[in-house]
Amino acid sequence: MKEIAVKQRFYPTPEQVTLLEQTFGCTRFVYNSILRWRTDAYYNEQIKINYSKASSYLTELKKNPEFPWLNDVSSVPLQQAITASAF
Repeated sequence: MKEIAVKQRFYPTPEQVTLLEQTFGCTRFVYNSILRWRTDAYYNEQIKINYSKASSYLTELKKNPEFPWLNDVSSVPLQQAITASAF
């Protein structure tokens, strides 16, 4: 069987670019926040944070009045950032 490579490129509209940038920024913020929280918990208290606790922490972050912009993007990439920050 012969394998064929297909290259594709998409050109987002200005509105889509804005939404993508927002999503990437929120995902990066959640990843770094949860990674810091997990790292501190491990080194200071020798406990490991599982996905369930991290998901609860994400909910707290989204309810925090300092971060209302976390509610502007889809929750799926934010939840995937939790699994990516696991060690």
